[in-house]
Amino acid sequence: MSTLICGSLAFDTIMVFQDRFKAHILPEQVHMLNVSFTVPEMRRDFGGCAGNIAYNLKLLGGNPIIVGTAGQDFTPYLEQLKNQGLDTSLIRILPDHYTAQAFITTDLDDNQITAFHPGAMFLAQENHLEGHIPSDAHWAIVAPDGLGAMVQHLEDLTRAGIPTLFDPGQGLPLFDAQTLTRLIDLSDYLTVNDYEYQMVQARTGLQPDELKQRLKALIVTKGDQGSVIYHDGQEIHIPAAKPRAVIDPTGCGDAYRAGLLFGLERGRDWETCGKIAALMGAYKIESAGTQNHRFTWAEFQARYQDNFGSRLD
Repeated sequence: MSTLICGSLAFDTIMVFQDRFKAHILPEQVHMLNVSFTVPEMRRDFGGCAGNIAYNLKLLGGNPIIVGTAGQDFTPYLEQLKNQGLDTSLIRILPDHYTAQAFITTDLDDNQITAFHPGAMFLAQENHLEGHIPSDAHWAIVAPDGLGAMVQHLEDLTRAGIPTLFDPGQGLPLFDAQTLTRLIDLSDYLTVNDYEYQMVQARTGLQPDELKQRLKALIVTKGDQGSVIYHDGQEIHIPAAKPRAVIDPTGCGDAYRAGLLFGLERGRDWETCGKIAALMGAYKIESAGTQNHRFTWAEFQARYQDNFGSRLD
């Protein structure tokens, strides 16, 4: 059984400015801003929602297939994915474009200045799924990507009868009310964080009960407050797993979603799916970057029991 992971692929270049932006940006001069920050610390990570979710699902022993677009500079990322044993057959390389990338500069107060180049991501709708869905694909997620790609992939998956988790995430501002409501209706499951949950309600005009009625399950994450899964009239509260250190929260949501997908692949009940997802978030936050954490299945089982008091077979 395989799971289609539709979403963005990106490079994240992260730089640390060993001072505070406010000491170098004069409020009365912002109309003619011209500043330069020396950044002695820098790292380049492989990222993007599809890459992150697939990486985490593979760690758990799942079988993800990445669906996304990348550019002429994608070779080192592609080699990394293949080295992890990930299926890259549905990644389309656009040689006239660069892979999407974010350039993030952080100061000592954890303020950030980010420049984002969407590159090949904005042409992801050219990577058609119809006619290319493997026969063993039983689950899918549509994660943040170009607007056209999210719409097209969800339509293709619906026509193919593939149960799909919709994760609009940071793509929410791209949707008008009509499109977002339609995609929710096409989805089987919707996963959002608590802020995005409020955005969905405001954008669509749908009240919580109306949203729940349109979906087989609604999953709302709440950071260190855990998460809530609404399913079949039930409200299942999932506690947060305890991290051993808090290093970098970037990508925790993607790790959580990989845990949900793994549980669904294996036919687990929703409470178990949520707990697997919560523990994945804890593993991620302990490591810098979105694809640098590691564990064995035995280690994961032991931490699951430590956190939740039950065995995970």
